[in-house]
Amino acid sequence: MTILRSLLLFALAALAEIGGAWLVWQGVREHRGLLWAGAGIVALGAYGFVATLQPDASFGRILAAYGGVFVAGSLLWGMVMDGFRPDRYDLAGALICLIGVAVIMYSPRVG
Repeated sequence: MTILRSLLLFALAALAEIGGAWLVWQGVREHRGLLWAGAGIVALGAYGFVATLQPDASFGRILAAYGGVFVAGSLLWGMVMDGFRPDRYDLAGALICLIGVAVIMYSPRVG
C-alpha cells in the first residue's frame, strides 16, 4: 500500500509540475496570455505541496527520485499534448531513469 501511495503521489506531482510548466510555456511562448501562465504558476505551486505527502521523510531522496519521474513524464506529456515522437534513445533514457526511481525509492533499507 505504501508503494502504491508513493507511485500515485509521483504521478500527481508529475501532472502538477509538467502540466504547470506546459501552461506557462503556452502562456508565454505560444502567446496564449496571462491566464494560462497564471494557471501554470498555481499548478507549479501545487507540485511543491504534493511532494511533501510522500511517505519517505528524506527531501533529497524524494526529489532525486522525482527527477526520474519528471524525465519519463515529460516525454509522455509531449507525446500526448504536442505530438512529440520519442526516438529509441529517448525511450531508453526514460527507462533508465525509471529504474533509478525504483532503486532510490523502493530498495530495502537497513535500519
